[in-house]
Amino acid sequence: MLDFFVDIFIEAGTDTLKLVPFLFLTYVLMEWLEHRTGSRTQAAIRRAGKAGPLLGGVIGVFPQCGFSAAASNLYSGGLITAGTLVAVFLSTSDEMLPIFISEAVPAGTILRILATKVVIGVICGFALDFLYHGILRRQIRYRNIHTMCESEHCKCEEGIFPSALRHTLQITVFIFLITLLLEAVLEGLGEEALSGLLLDQPVIGELIAGLIGLVPNCASSVVITQLYLEQVIGAGPMMAGLLINAGVGILVLCRMNRRRVKQNLGIISYVYLAGVAWGILIDLLHITF
Repeated sequence: MLDFFVDIFIEAGTDTLKLVPFLFLTYVLMEWLEHRTGSRTQAAIRRAGKAGPLLGGVIGVFPQCGFSAAASNLYSGGLITAGTLVAVFLSTSDEMLPIFISEAVPAGTILRILATKVVIGVICGFALDFLYHGILRRQIRYRNIHTMCESEHCKCEEGIFPSALRHTLQITVFIFLITLLLEAVLEGLGEEALSGLLLDQPVIGELIAGLIGLVPNCASSVVITQLYLEQVIGAGPMMAGLLINAGVGILVLCRMNRRRVKQNLGIISYVYLAGVAWGILIDLLHITF
């Protein structure tokens, strides 16, 4: 039993430490914008955000969930659009790419999967921004960074680096505790149980893979990728789960944007439905990559 707790503690600590550089650099950027730029510059950033889903889709494909955590922070501070955030979430590959490379998956297969994730992320990101700024415009109220700082009681007047460090420590502790809990649950459940849930179940497979992908932990992307490589699940469930899995991005979103619960639930639901829908479509078209 002691070995079990030691193992999950080490795993949770390792996963969390990987995020610290991303978190700190993101907060430094946000604090710099708050301290050194005026409202005109921040307004320009928001206007430039109209093309954000394209950039978000490309950046998100890098194999680190730190990018999704950074995007959640930027969205919570009002610096990127909801569509840009969604594009990052859907395209991020988390642990998929390192596993594919280590398993010697053909480069062509890897590139096709990554390209598909980028395209889907960009399409869904622009679609969400269209809805937000059109049909749902009246419900959107972008915040400035100072609003988020006040809610976090971060004492931004102390300076850029002390404030960024304070933000980083707060969210790192939060992520570690949640990751520790998730590691315990995933270790207790086991991969075989997940395999049984997904085996030979069209549509239901995508729905369940999507639920696994929602788990805010890189372990879920590892499980889904391994099940795909072992041919336990097909391309549809694999893509559904990996599209929806955004590492700790969703966790950071719920923490930093916690006063907007409905908004967070709307984004998470959109990501889930989009991932499942594309996974089912891939299954129907018999795409194997």
